[in-house]
Amino acid sequence: MNELKNMINGRVLLPGDDGFDAARTPWNLAVEQPVRAVVEAADADDVAATVGFARLNGLAVTAQASGHGASGATDGAILLRTHRLGGVSIRDGVARVGAGVKWQQVLDAASPLGLTGLAGSSPAVPVVGYTLGGGLSWFGRRYGWAADSVRAFDAVDAGGATVRVTAESDPDLFWALCGGGGDFALVTAVEFDLHPAPQLYGGRIMWPVERAPEVLAAFREVTADAPAALTVWFDLLKFPGAPGYVAIDCTYLGEHPGALLRPFDKIDGAISDTRGPLAIADLGSISAEPTDPGPGMARAELLTGLDDAVAEILLGTPIDPLISVQVRHLGGALTGRVAEPYGLYLFGHPSPGTADRIDGFRERLVPYTTGRKPYTLLAAGESAAAAFSGADLARLRDIKRARDPLGVIRANFPVLG
Repeated sequence: MNELKNMINGRVLLPGDDGFDAARTPWNLAVEQPVRAVVEAADADDVAATVGFARLNGLAVTAQASGHGASGATDGAILLRTHRLGGVSIRDGVARVGAGVKWQQVLDAASPLGLTGLAGSSPAVPVVGYTLGGGLSWFGRRYGWAADSVRAFDAVDAGGATVRVTAESDPDLFWALCGGGGDFALVTAVEFDLHPAPQLYGGRIMWPVERAPEVLAAFREVTADAPAALTVWFDLLKFPGAPGYVAIDCTYLGEHPGALLRPFDKIDGAISDTRGPLAIADLGSISAEPTDPGPGMARAELLTGLDDAVAEILLGTPIDPLISVQVRHLGGALTGRVAEPYGLYLFGHPSPGTADRIDGFRERLVPYTTGRKPYTLLAAGESAAAAFSGADLARLRDIKRARDPLGVIRANFPVLG
């Protein structure tokens, strides 16, 4: 590994070095990442050098900017940290960002232009990893998955060559990188279309949890025929040491949704209501998710519907010790990759009780779930196979075998795993 240190412009950390444990630790502090070394790349040349070294020495490379999607499947690998690969530029409605750029940086740059990228609920998530997994956005019902807006990738392939990948230059690799995960090349930068958002309305309404039946009924009513410009999420919340709450998070691509959210306005007893005009740069304020690393345990499922039986399970199963039980309305332009109309996300702090509660929800909901889930919402112990149709998985595996027969590149969730 000392040879690798001489090849890298950035920093190489080995077990026993000061800072090694901190460098290998992912965003989710509950995930353990055993690795042979950590390379903090200073530039694309460092990425290429790392791949070349790994290939010659029979090793694998796992790339992470922050480790938001870490699975712990890193034993014996070199962990390539890409957080120093920065830079955001926007020209003619197209953004170019380095692999270390987080969504907040893109939103800050796009907001004054009346544009937006297809960011998710947390602006602290790096753009590249999110996009490689598809990228489920607040605005996906209108504009599709983040991967659908990609123009090009700058990457290093499994042979250590620097490549620019477009739909024209390499259709198979481009297709695989647009939602298939990070198993096919190490992306150093991505270019993607931004979308018009001259006006945005959004926010959160919160009630005591006792109002949950009324709120869920209104959520079902609103989402039954919501236009693609409107996205609404239902949340059951139980923060440690606090009473339970029920909340509605929403965005609307326009000045005001008019009567579209009126069913929620009819529910008395709201504790807070932050809805109103919103700058794109402030998108993260809606859900106000943590911006610092912490331990977590989560599972996602896709729901075939939200009928009375599903509603009874959601309302009749205790939340505690979970922190959040969230249902996201999907549909619209998202149906090109996911046909299910709703997504379920369960989250809590790691404990045996949390795992049991998650399993309890999932077991009761089995008749109403498909076993599929978005790639970026896979959790440790799950397989990439759950994120793709049979045909897509077979194609991804063929591309992996053809482009990386030695297994030099290892995604958080490998397609051959």
